[in-house]
Amino acid sequence: MMNLSFGLVLAGLALVCVLLNARPACAGEAKAWSDEPIQARIQKHRRAEVTLAIKDAAGQALAHQAVTVRQVRHKFLFGSNAFVINTSDQSETQRKYQERFAALLNYATLPFYWGAFEGTEGQPQTERLRLMAQWCAAKNIRAKGHPLCWHEVVPKWLPQKTLEEVQALQAARVTRDVKGFAGLIDNWDVANEFCVTPNHQPETNPISKLCRKLGQVELLKLVFNAARQANPKAVLLLNDYDTSEKYEALLKSCLDAGLPIDAIGIQSHMHGGYWGAQKVWETCERFAKFGKPLFFTETTITSGEVRKNINWQGENKDWEGTPDGEKRQMEQVSEFYRILFSHPAVQGITWWDFSDLHAWLNAPSGLVRKDMSPKPAYESLMQLIQKDWWTGSLNLTTDEQGAVKFNGFLGRYAVESAGASGEFDVLDAGRAAAAAKLGVAK
Repeated sequence: MMNLSFGLVLAGLALVCVLLNARPACAGEAKAWSDEPIQARIQKHRRAEVTLAIKDAAGQALAHQAVTVRQVRHKFLFGSNAFVINTSDQSETQRKYQERFAALLNYATLPFYWGAFEGTEGQPQTERLRLMAQWCAAKNIRAKGHPLCWHEVVPKWLPQKTLEEVQALQAARVTRDVKGFAGLIDNWDVANEFCVTPNHQPETNPISKLCRKLGQVELLKLVFNAARQANPKAVLLLNDYDTSEKYEALLKSCLDAGLPIDAIGIQSHMHGGYWGAQKVWETCERFAKFGKPLFFTETTITSGEVRKNINWQGENKDWEGTPDGEKRQMEQVSEFYRILFSHPAVQGITWWDFSDLHAWLNAPSGLVRKDMSPKPAYESLMQLIQKDWWTGSLNLTTDEQGAVKFNGFLGRYAVESAGASGEFDVLDAGRAAAAAKLGVAK
């Protein structure tokens, strides 16, 4: 009787799982963050079966010709903050930093912290940031500005202004920088960490005071509308470290109010320990329900000891990487990126910081060490981003219509034949049609 009863209980549980599609998964069903589902989702969401129609310079179908097709850029954005980029620095350290960065990544976050960017009123460091953005463009790296409105790092001259003046200056600052950098920077963290803005030094901080006066949604409407008007083509993000229901509620209020939020930014600073695969996946699922692209905007996993008592407002002494820490970092980084790359809502990941040199909180958080030598995490990402998730050179022959077929990762491609070349994009997973016209290589 005991065995029969136990069997009935198991059968009942299995039926409940099937009927309710319950999570966690039923016994024997692979969890969403395990290897097999990850691989299946990458195949489904990050690759395409491409039919490419090729024409010669005269517009005629390139029939029965040998061609080479190769990927030149990912659609997915793999990035890091690039605060250390200094085009006037000719040192070996700077050269290696730039070289390592460009070899791995296609996305860079540049510093527009208002207090540092415009330390003296009316004298923004536009040229310094323009040189950084131009370096990114020259390396085929998309640049993002961070942040336009934040209660921290406010200009020292701002608290002396009336709230009406602060409001006008904040909106003008957004307009000036988004419009001024359009074409070089078309991705922006418009507002940062607004879940805590109203209560951050509420009696003295000018942005917090303005937020309390207008309300979170109204202040966000001000800066997002200013950014949209300044550059209608820009990708505008709301960014926060708070991944609780508070952020979900704020997002819902903003979207219900019609704010032009194009994507959701999620910070994932894990100085105090790795989230774990289940939390990573479940965070994606919770925020994907808004129907907006997700960007993991600030990701940190250290290669040193895991610390619980962290000074979040300054440096942490004697925090160095270790061989065991670097191995752990590599394993966790690999898992984290594989899960995110497999989730259809995620469109980009930004690491924080690229190097241990000048890293935030003095943490051993870089993918490279202070001397710019690569850590195992860097090598692991190089294997994933530039090899495992990359479509190498394919030698193909066109049919009588000048077409070839191939399976490849989403992104930009080059096609070459007999000294002529062209480029085309593959941006949609599944079956995709693309076209390229070849011109004589210069």
